Amino acid sequence: MTDRPAPDLAALRADYSRGGLDLPDLEPDPVAMFTRWLHDAVESGMHEPNAMVLSTATPDGAPSSRMVLLKGVDAEGFVFFTNQLSRKGDELAANPRCALLFPWHPLERQVRVEGTATPLPREEVRAYFHSRPRDAQLGAWASRQSAVVGSRAALAAAYARVQERFPGEVDLPEDWGGYRVRHESVEFWQGRPSRMHDRLVYRRGQEAGPDGGQDTGWHVERLAP
Repeated sequence: MTDRPAPDLAALRADYSRGGLDLPDLEPDPVAMFTRWLHDAVESGMHEPNAMVLSTATPDGAPSSRMVLLKGVDAEGFVFFTNQLSRKGDELAANPRCALLFPWHPLERQVRVEGTATPLPREEVRAYFHSRPRDAQLGAWASRQSAVVGSRAALAAAYARVQERFPGEVDLPEDWGGYRVRHESVEFWQGRPSRMHDRLVYRRGQEAGPDGGQDTGWHVERLAP
């Protein structure tokens, strides 16, 4: 190992100056605004602009986070796919409240989403699974996500067995699925000089009714940086 001094973290800083964000800049709803910013992220050429941090928690509040890939977004929510017996799957089954973070550092932007995850219909999962590359389909069978593995060689052996098992079409694993996160709030963050960043958040309005809560549209607030 190389004996290298730790970086001076207190001295690491950058001043943001790419642009600003104000109420007239916003789209009428958060998905339209997100789609606009996602397009900007794709056009910028950044690596995996659809990568997002998914944060979940156990029923007693112990949090965990990991990167996953956004695979769809519409008025109903944000879609991703995963092994449902993984740690995140277990936590979402017990506590479906979760948060997403899109860290678009090259654009000095981030988007934060908070909401509730629900499992996707099986036919929707199957259609996406079979659109994936074959090696990724095989990997879903070979890896018991989040389980302890004895060695890299054990993983390779499991993958080889799956290759023999599925010489043709790969079946959809029973424990592989997807989720749609119904967004209750979506915050758009734009870096500004002197740490006076712009933070505008859409919140879903609710009012009580005879059949429970009903949506009353979106309202926007500015938050202090």
